[in-house]
Amino acid sequence: MVDFPQVGGQDSGMYEVVIVGGGPAGLSAALVLGRARRRVVVCDAGRPRNAASGGVHGFLTRDGIPPAELRRLGIEEIVRYGVEFREMQVVDVRCLEHHLEVRLADGSLLAARKVLLATGIRDHLPEIEGFAACYGRSVHHCPYCDGWEWRDQSLAAYGTAGEASGLAMSLLNWSRDVAVCTNGDTDFSRRRRRELNRLKIPVRAEPIVRLEGRDGWLERIVFAEGPPLERKALFFNTGQGQRADLAERLGCRFDQKGHVCTDRRGRTGVKGLFLAGDASGEVQFVAVAVAQGATAAVAINGELQEEDRGERGSAAEHAMKARGEIAVEVERES
Repeated sequence: MVDFPQVGGQDSGMYEVVIVGGGPAGLSAALVLGRARRRVVVCDAGRPRNAASGGVHGFLTRDGIPPAELRRLGIEEIVRYGVEFREMQVVDVRCLEHHLEVRLADGSLLAARKVLLATGIRDHLPEIEGFAACYGRSVHHCPYCDGWEWRDQSLAAYGTAGEASGLAMSLLNWSRDVAVCTNGDTDFSRRRRRELNRLKIPVRAEPIVRLEGRDGWLERIVFAEGPPLERKALFFNTGQGQRADLAERLGCRFDQKGHVCTDRRGRTGVKGLFLAGDASGEVQFVAVAVAQGATAAVAINGELQEEDRGERGSAAEHAMKARGEIAVEVERES
């Protein structure tokens, strides 16, 4: 067990940091803070965004590792440093005068000097028959994460006319056989039409009835009109939203894309509240989330150090006053 340093004036029942979310960002922050000998607890609901994925990609030395295995290894590492892990959803966070209060799904309350939100985002999956069944296996949201596995195969780019067109042109990095599917949206700009024609990217704008395949492996896209489109994989861009509404309830600011606004070290502008991971950025890679978690952890520890020094200085000054030492020193100087 880690012997946590005592902080003057701090309630021994108070955590120095509560981390909400046990994904790559949250676990990375916990590792840094645990090694800094902070009293930390990670609360996680056990529903990660990448649960359906077959493997994490683009993460140096861990490329292809199953998400569940990465999570298991992360939890195993943080508990070595005395970090607590609770598989429990956080339902509310309140900013009180001197600390933050975290409420768990079982009704229990945790007091914390700092809270790090690492709750991530949720992809908006279209309500198309067969879509959810293929998600994570042959239907993906990120070409950088899964494009290599479908190199030189027949691909579809799904979304509105504008979004699907941009995605299709990006997918040309991985395959020259890419089609745009817009599920009824025909609002292409003239410029987009010219670009798609020049790049020889076909467009299927008819409403989609269903995705067909076996065991999550896409075989074809069936439309309300016209012949089916044989495809091996589909990439989509249909937007996303915050997985939890805690940041909104706490008064955090959001940008036009729905990401939480933070400074470069994860500060939200709400006293004692930090955020890291997919909820705050456009580059949503595991490697980036890990880096953001570590960066926020350093900022959190820095603030705690400043507060600790202030409290210790105040306590020492108070003790000196009680002994009359300050008065003696002033008298000597005069």
